[in-house]
Amino acid sequence: MTTPREVFLVDGARTPFLKVRGKRGPFTPVDLAVQCGRPLLDRQPMNAEDYDMVILGCVNVIADEMNPARVAALRLGMGAEMVAFTVQINCGSGMQSLDTAFRYIREGQGDLILAGGTEALSHAPMIMRDEAVDWLSGMQRSSGPIATAQNAVQIRPSHLRPVIGLERGLTDPITDLSMGQTAEIVAHHFGITRKMADAYAVESHRRLAAAQDDCTLSDEVLPAFDRDGNVYAHDDGVRPDSSLDSLGGLNPVFEKPYGQVTAGNASQVTDGASWCILASAEAVERHKLRPIARIVDSGWAALDPAFMGLGPVMSATPLLQRHGLGSDDIDLWEINEAFAAQVLACLAAWQDEGFCRDVLGLDTPFGAIPRDRLNIHGGAIALGHPVGTSGNRIVLHLANALAQAGRKRGIATECIGGGQGGAMLLEVA
Repeated sequence: MTTPREVFLVDGARTPFLKVRGKRGPFTPVDLAVQCGRPLLDRQPMNAEDYDMVILGCVNVIADEMNPARVAALRLGMGAEMVAFTVQINCGSGMQSLDTAFRYIREGQGDLILAGGTEALSHAPMIMRDEAVDWLSGMQRSSGPIATAQNAVQIRPSHLRPVIGLERGLTDPITDLSMGQTAEIVAHHFGITRKMADAYAVESHRRLAAAQDDCTLSDEVLPAFDRDGNVYAHDDGVRPDSSLDSLGGLNPVFEKPYGQVTAGNASQVTDGASWCILASAEAVERHKLRPIARIVDSGWAALDPAFMGLGPVMSATPLLQRHGLGSDDIDLWEINEAFAAQVLACLAAWQDEGFCRDVLGLDTPFGAIPRDRLNIHGGAIALGHPVGTSGNRIVLHLANALAQAGRKRGIATECIGGGQGGAMLLEVA
């Protein structure tokens, strides 16, 4: 058996995350991938053609960009012979691209891979209703003017009202629960209050604003330029003036009137892309690269879709157990902030004796995760959650945060729509 090889994250970059504001944004999924991919590749010592493959996570693929990984690779000048494919596991797609690249390199099937995630939720499709599709089918089958006229008068105004694709995409087809409703379930189960969720959201905005002010993200976030010459230089959803009073005035979105989840303590709907470059030790030496971190291992888990918010607990815990690590051994955590209540429920689950015993199979509670080790520069509540991108972003940011803080070990983890979770363990190189 071949000895598994070490895999390093040597560089990465992302676009600013741009909040969706009721209209199509300036960039398609591939546009976003190219915006941060081109300068990232340009600052490397190797040529764009030197990569073994390109892997890209994307959930809402648009019709003009089927297999966005391949389209992006060609637009990035990586050559006609570059193998490129797209992966999709809902919110985990950006991490799945990294995990796939990690395993290729670890097993000796590649040395240098560009792995990323992209999502333009503002370009999510509007879907025709089934009744409208049936009507159009009837019109196309009509033979002669009389039959055409008879079918034409069957149209109803309601047929012309489109279905919002994103709304259906964020609803689990098995439980028929929206992602926000699943957050309400785990919040109720672990006693997460509205005030707790709002306080968490305020802190997320404060931390991202501070990171923007002190240029912590300057190497990670690269500006994007649209075709009209407009510059997008930073995540534009952050609200540093958020307060308990301002968030407290918002109505619950999913479970009125007493629910915990509001527009203020949930992740924002955004557009954005992120790339990471993964390399073997041989590629690091050959190209004289300077790794940021080493990917130690990864893990995935699945659970009842109604409790999907606990995916980080279910995936990160066995990953750490496999390496003989506990909560105190992790210097920094990145947990994707799908909802404040969901993150807080994960923290509570790790401290709940019954849950840890009955669900995780632990003799004692896993333990508390100190707030000063968790999402230290804010998260998706402040900067947004472009679904196919977020898993890539949290791994990239964790690597950078570990290096900047002089810390050793970190976990990036996320819940995944449909009842799954993913986690990745990093160590500074």
